[in-house]
Amino acid sequence: MPNRTTVILSAALAPLIWGSTYLVTTEFLPPDRPLTAAVLRILPAGILLLLWARERPKKHEWLKTAALGVLNLGFFQAMLFVAAYRLPGGLAAVLSSTQTLMVLGLMYFIGKEMPPRNAWLAALAGVAGIVLLVLSPNAVSDPLGIAAALAGALSMALGVFFAKRWKLSLSVLASTGWQLLFGGLCLLPFAWFGEPPLPALTASNIGGYAYLCLFGAVIAYVLFFNGIKHLPPAVVSSLGLLSPVCAFVLGWVFLGQSMDWAAIAGFAMVLGSIYGVQRALAMDK
Repeated sequence: MPNRTTVILSAALAPLIWGSTYLVTTEFLPPDRPLTAAVLRILPAGILLLLWARERPKKHEWLKTAALGVLNLGFFQAMLFVAAYRLPGGLAAVLSSTQTLMVLGLMYFIGKEMPPRNAWLAALAGVAGIVLLVLSPNAVSDPLGIAAALAGALSMALGVFFAKRWKLSLSVLASTGWQLLFGGLCLLPFAWFGEPPLPALTASNIGGYAYLCLFGAVIAYVLFFNGIKHLPPAVVSSLGLLSPVCAFVLGWVFLGQSMDWAAIAGFAMVLGSIYGVQRALAMDK
């Protein structure tokens, strides 16, 4: 098994990359096409990885691979972009940060494994830290956007939990490629028939889609699924708290969003939460 610290650090790069999704979506992509954005992000990425890996699931693994593709990629990406288009980035980040709590719940209710109390407390501290970091008291909520953010968090939690539980025989590159492919294919008809055609794309639009595909999908998901292969699911899920932190920092740097002492305290709580979940689960072994 690779060095645990190396795996954690590499897996942490994935949510840091994903933290740029809100900025890229709002500043570089055409408006009101969340499913199209999701398809263009993950389907080409899956094809590229499969051309490189050239592996197939075993006969009994096809259904599980497809299910993981829908949970981790297809449904999750759709809900992510719906939330990104309809909610302020801070509110979407807070709702998405509940994913670690959901994974701990799945470990208890489905895996029949009682996570240590300190892991629950650390996960709750992470949600509180995200609230301090990014949630504005004047943020305008949208019921559909809120539902999408929570549904996406649950979908990803299920995907992370079952990806670890099923332990497919594929290499990380092939497993990532097939999940990206299945996720993209399940979204394709909804994007094709449910959204208007893309307008003439500008250089900024093309660059935004290319970035989300190559960095936000190919690189980030390979690192993320490698983390799932070698780490407990709640540890990998807790790293997702870095995504809203990155989103906030990018908003501060590029969009002129404010940073006060509450935000700094929230930043510290998020980092403490990630460390606390990892330490609690490591000591529980």
